[in-house]
Amino acid sequence: MEKVLWYVLAGTRGGINRARLLREIDERPRNPNQLAEELDLNYDTVRHHLDVLVENDVVTSSGDDYGAVYLPSDATRDHWDVVEEIITQIE
Repeated sequence: MEKVLWYVLAGTRGGINRARLLREIDERPRNPNQLAEELDLNYDTVRHHLDVLVENDVVTSSGDDYGAVYLPSDATRDHWDVVEEIITQIE
């Protein structure tokens, strides 16, 4: 999981926005529209980054597609110290 987190959050161009999304949903699970508004990002951009995070088991979703709420996966929570280290380094 550590390698996945480093790749998804620090090893790709969109990593900074994915880190921002992850931080927001750690504070409170939210849907893509809420995240787009909170982070001042395009809705489609948020959806793309969430899809990447879901595909890599960094976040999970609950609910239907449009109203799905996202939260960090259990694996991500188990490695939250790595997430914090990555966020510190990429900021």
